[in-house]
Amino acid sequence: MSSFSVRFFAPQQPLLPSTASSFKPKTWVMAAPTTAPATSVDVDGVRLEPRVEEREGYFVLKEKFRDGINPQEKIKIDKDPLKLFMEAGIDELAKMSFEDLDKAKATKDDIDVRLKWLGLFHRRKHQYGRFMMRLKLPNGVTTSAQTRYLASVIRKYGKEGCADVTTRQNWQIRGVVLPDVPEILKGLDEVGLTSLQSGMDNVRNPVGNPLAGIDPEEIVDTRPYTNLLSQFITANSRGNPAVANLPRKWNVCVVGSHDLYEHPHINDLAYMPATKNGRFGFNLLVGGFFSTKRCDEAIPLDAWVSADDVIPLCKAVLEAYRDLGYRGNRQKTRMMWLIDELGIEVFRSEVAKRMPQKELERASDEDLVQKQWERRDYLGVHPQKQEGFSYIGIHIPVGRVQADDMDELARLADTYGSGELRLTVEQNIIIPNVENSKLEALLNEPLLKDRFSPQPSILMKGLVACTGNQFCGQAIIETKARALKVTEEVERLVSVSRPVRMHWTGCPNTCGQVQVADIGFMGCMARDENGKPCEGADIFLGGRIGSDSHLGELYKKGVPCKNLVPVVADILVEHFGAVPRQREEGED
Repeated sequence: MSSFSVRFFAPQQPLLPSTASSFKPKTWVMAAPTTAPATSVDVDGVRLEPRVEEREGYFVLKEKFRDGINPQEKIKIDKDPLKLFMEAGIDELAKMSFEDLDKAKATKDDIDVRLKWLGLFHRRKHQYGRFMMRLKLPNGVTTSAQTRYLASVIRKYGKEGCADVTTRQNWQIRGVVLPDVPEILKGLDEVGLTSLQSGMDNVRNPVGNPLAGIDPEEIVDTRPYTNLLSQFITANSRGNPAVANLPRKWNVCVVGSHDLYEHPHINDLAYMPATKNGRFGFNLLVGGFFSTKRCDEAIPLDAWVSADDVIPLCKAVLEAYRDLGYRGNRQKTRMMWLIDELGIEVFRSEVAKRMPQKELERASDEDLVQKQWERRDYLGVHPQKQEGFSYIGIHIPVGRVQADDMDELARLADTYGSGELRLTVEQNIIIPNVENSKLEALLNEPLLKDRFSPQPSILMKGLVACTGNQFCGQAIIETKARALKVTEEVERLVSVSRPVRMHWTGCPNTCGQVQVADIGFMGCMARDENGKPCEGADIFLGGRIGSDSHLGELYKKGVPCKNLVPVVADILVEHFGAVPRQREEGED
């Protein structure tokens, strides 16, 4: 197999909003690191030798660097996971019985590990033989046709089939069985979707401003950049081995709004809009991540790239990480660990030498993100920059939808909008491009009246929950239904006058991003009043998003889930200005 090359054309330099010429940026917005990596570290030149090499189009860990590697790395060495897609290995797997696949080590590794490169996650613990399929949906933009197709896939699986809006502006569908996968992949391609390279040691869905192109206050339309990033990462959905053997998963976002809807401080690479000498481009943050053992905010790379260098910069950062990253203990393989080891200046120099021009410009002090900015609520009806049109943000309770819901969302997008839907990292959906004359009719649609309200209660609107142990084998507790139930009961106890973001995650992997929430709940095993083991949660407080972002801290450990309601009510009263509701005598 020969290596390939794909030429990508950068978008034209974006037009800045009319206010940009008069706006005087005051402060470069960046997240402060929990522990700042050293700027200068003595690094042995031998350490900077690339640990991977290209063989027949795939990147393989060199033999001399294979001591002490983790089991997942050994699986990648045995057979590159992308071969299941690029060399039609999935077609052969789909023809075999699942029992036979599970008997042999090679094919068991396929179904439990390698298939994640195709976005397929085996739910061995709770749904043996069934998979969750994660898509690529750059910027969270999808169409009614795509939504209907996904609905048709999950509908055939009955009660096992459903879909989730994820915290990376993405769709995940559930209930998939292996014999159906080749046909599903074909159907995805026909509607312009892919699931390729969306799991395991790959780049996750590129996140952008959910209001891109329609926001009167936007800094830059992020869609061209997130689309280019996704095209590069997957080589236009053909498979890109050059960035598919990373030491661990890797997140990227492009910021287009003062609101920082994209959460740049928790991404491995964040593009922060900034001008330099009259040119538009981006300052760069690197290294943000969550894991079971460590959570860190992104730090400045002290670099600026023009709009034309968004892809070359991403490629250079990924290659530095791919070439030099540690591949032992999986808890120490995220990119920030490499930055720690090398120091930010050495890491920066490794990125620079992988740029086409072998250098990087220093960061600009002309940041375009206003630091003093009150984050706007996108739920409800809001005017677009296009005169006569509005967008409507609707609340999807903890991101869970069924096939009929998806069909109805597609119908609403076609009937009232432009056939487009936008997904958000808070697991909600935006219907853009609605003519103002159609707003009243849309707001009176049963789906918006009964299930997906544009005006949810003040606590519900900030509720986020990961999959939980209903489907995920790593989750310790059930999250989605419990998050809704606890919130409903808390709302009966206290009245809240300002938004409070509550996030739930079923385990320390923190897919629910509890550290950025005002109140976060991380699943754990606790003990009840009789000392017996029960489902519980560690509670985090004080996470912030936006220009003054910082991670929350552990507030209380091991609270039994059955005791959470009064504890949360007390937290809201003590820390968030809630007021206890006065109940009438005899009221339940």
